[in-house]
Amino acid sequence: MDIQHLQYFVSVAIHGSFTKAAQELYVSQPTISKMIKNIEDELGIQLFDRSGKQVELTDVGKVIFIQAQNTLKSFQQLKDEINDVINLKKGTIRIGLPPMIGSRYFPYVINEFHKMYPNIKIQLIEEVTKKVVHDVENGKLDLGAVVLPVNNELVHHFSFVRDRLVLLLHPTHPLAKEEKVALDQIKDEDFIFFHKDFMLHDQIIHECMRVGFMPKIAYESAQWDLISGLVAANLGVALLPSSICKAFNTDRVTFVELTKPFIPWNLALIWPKDQYLSFATKEWIRFTKELFNKYNKKS
Repeated sequence: MDIQHLQYFVSVAIHGSFTKAAQELYVSQPTISKMIKNIEDELGIQLFDRSGKQVELTDVGKVIFIQAQNTLKSFQQLKDEINDVINLKKGTIRIGLPPMIGSRYFPYVINEFHKMYPNIKIQLIEEVTKKVVHDVENGKLDLGAVVLPVNNELVHHFSFVRDRLVLLLHPTHPLAKEEKVALDQIKDEDFIFFHKDFMLHDQIIHECMRVGFMPKIAYESAQWDLISGLVAANLGVALLPSSICKAFNTDRVTFVELTKPFIPWNLALIWPKDQYLSFATKEWIRFTKELFNKYNKKS
């Protein structure tokens, strides 16, 4: 017995007629009569009393009729919910965001996406880039925003921000008036770093060692605003993305372009290869690409 059998049975029960049920379902009367007979043979019971002018449910038929209606109702609800997901009316997207990325770039994107798809829930999980990549690869997250580079063998990526690191200083620092500063000029400074779990931590150490020194780390933090505050208190210098530094109060801190080397800071949206992507997730990817492409063209 399948859904079609139940639909035929319920229609005959409602109309009290094989002919009317056949007309409603756009099938021949012999087809529907045979279908009902198959159900009765399968269950070993009689569902309808056919002795009168109008077919009527037997006692056991009445019991099955109630359950059949409930089953058809549940099946229709399931079809509707699937259709809602396909048509992006509802769903959930799990997005991993490093703290310094989320607050800067994603509130606007989420707001614009919510206007188009108000019933899609966006679940934001703040994690460092390394954890975001791991969780996307293993299916714990649908998407992630990360600092490049990442392992391209396990994830797809779309680069949406191309930036560079600059030197964040206290306004009274001797280098604050310079237009450009080489990395080896600050080898004796106290550095304020992101924690070692952050990609930026390893990236800066690598670049410093390339030019011949190991940075002296005075403080570490997981928050870019705290790093800014420590620099404002004249407790050290920091290397941060220029787009982040532009949001700081210029009366308390300033930043200088860093050269020799130029240290890139590029952000990307990542999603897993060879795994199922929900319709909502696919639409988020499409929407984000379109939005950032427009933004990057304007800027």
